[in-house]
Amino acid sequence: MGFAPVRQRRLSDDIVERLEALILEGSLKAGERLPPERALAEQFGVSRPSLREAIQKLAARGLLVSRQGGGTFVAETLGSTFSDPLLELLGSSEEAQRDLLEFRHTLEGACAYYAAQRATPMDHQRLREAFEALQQCYARPPARDRAEEGLADARFHLAIAEASHNAVLLHTIKGLFDLLKRNVVTNIGGMYAQRGETRDMLMRQHRELFEAIVEGRAEEAREISNRHIHYVREVLSEVQQEARREARARRRQGLQEGG
Repeated sequence: MGFAPVRQRRLSDDIVERLEALILEGSLKAGERLPPERALAEQFGVSRPSLREAIQKLAARGLLVSRQGGGTFVAETLGSTFSDPLLELLGSSEEAQRDLLEFRHTLEGACAYYAAQRATPMDHQRLREAFEALQQCYARPPARDRAEEGLADARFHLAIAEASHNAVLLHTIKGLFDLLKRNVVTNIGGMYAQRGETRDMLMRQHRELFEAIVEGRAEEAREISNRHIHYVREVLSEVQQEARREARARRRQGLQEGG
């Protein structure tokens, strides 16, 4: 019986695995520049030729992009699930908005549950920073900067996904980040106008969610997340119904004036 020779593993393959792990866990983010070659080789304890070979392998697979004279970057496309034109369509569709909230209900509840179980002290610190940034937005007048508030809200939920230590959940949330941010910005104006208590309610829900996660109350964290999305869906439904009633009233008025 013959045996195939044992192939010696190349050092560059080990470097590829380490870089893949950093990308997968979110330590290296889409569009982020890698440290300079010399510094990265020293951190890994490898030679620069071996590092260069590993980077070439990852670039060939579309995970890294090398720019002439500009360094090496994680591919931008890793951070987007949807193209910009599709984002515009989803953002302007009432039905798609409802679908997104249904999707968030499932996804973010799971993120909160696992974050409460698995978050490290460093995760807690990042989550606290994201939560405090969101609270600073809430401390300002509602109409002052909705875009900033939407970004802070999305970053808070992204920090929860990072704390879940589930790579699939994390990268799904990252892929939806722009859509999530647009969704919040689009929704908050109408929600605040519809119900006077909405802003205080969202502030309270986010605080309860943050506290449940850092205190390790997994089931409660999931329930609070679900309750938060349910509340948003409820208020938005009222906003949409009101808009439809106003549109009908305008049509009737137009017909009467035309008659």
